[in-house]
Amino acid sequence: MARSAAAALANVDLNLLVILRELLREQNVTRAAERVGVTQPAASAALARLRRHFDDDLLERTRGGYVLSPLGRRLAVQVEPLCLGLERLFAPEEPFRPEISEHEFTIMTTDYVLAAMGESLSRAVHDAAPGVRLHVPVVKGRLPTDLPETLRTLDGIISAPKAEFKADELRGQELFRDRWVCVVDAANPVRDRMELGDLERLPWVIPNHPDPQYPASSPLAPLLAMLGTRPRVAVRVDSYAATPWFVAGTDRVAVMQGRLAAGFADRSDLRIVACPGDPPPIVEVFWWHRLRSDDAAHSWLRAMLDTASRSLRPGP
Repeated sequence: MARSAAAALANVDLNLLVILRELLREQNVTRAAERVGVTQPAASAALARLRRHFDDDLLERTRGGYVLSPLGRRLAVQVEPLCLGLERLFAPEEPFRPEISEHEFTIMTTDYVLAAMGESLSRAVHDAAPGVRLHVPVVKGRLPTDLPETLRTLDGIISAPKAEFKADELRGQELFRDRWVCVVDAANPVRDRMELGDLERLPWVIPNHPDPQYPASSPLAPLLAMLGTRPRVAVRVDSYAATPWFVAGTDRVAVMQGRLAAGFADRSDLRIVACPGDPPPIVEVFWWHRLRSDDAAHSWLRAMLDTASRSLRPGP
């Protein structure tokens, strides 16, 4: 079996991997040719060879241009880590020097984490490595389903611990903790510490949950388990930071992170009150794939994240 697999690989022109990646990225033959540094006819010929090899169009023509076929979408996910590994294998090993580096790091997270430490991370990276770039996709709704595979292509994800992160391939570094609070309109008659009955009675504003009800995997699951009924959801919004906008002037309640709520503490039309039931703390962790653990650039990034979140952690 191993010999036949090796023989099959030997019959493949691995140079096609480079043009395949750019064709799937750009979904445009001309732009892919420019990125690889070949002529458009050469890129078209390569696409034709790839179509014969996979027995699939890969790029399908529409009125608005090309789109990826279903197989093309699957290959787009697979080819990135493969090409990245080949680049690392054959590239000369050079020490990472942040002061002159133009490396780009990609970190996926939520707008809540950015509100808590985005500016301090930006400043720390800029001061130590002004040429380094950050790409920060903001999560809306659920995280990607296959986290180990996703983290092969990203430098990391900042998220609360979830069952999906309990994979042998993944590593984590705690950054900071926070507490849950309730936000209500200033005229709401609830006490400074809400009762469970208040949460059962009042309509809720919930952020970043595609399901109208809080799912069982919610970080607030221990608090929700104490309620006699499921929350009555009035507003769903794909942003933690926008949550208070849908509370002011209403009888609604939002259960949200203390540090984020503190940013609205000076608003006279809102009130921050204690959450009932003493729910467990919010824990934010930087997750990455173990393949990056020994990478010098990635180690430097983890140090920057530690520096940026240090002020959010309690002292000794």
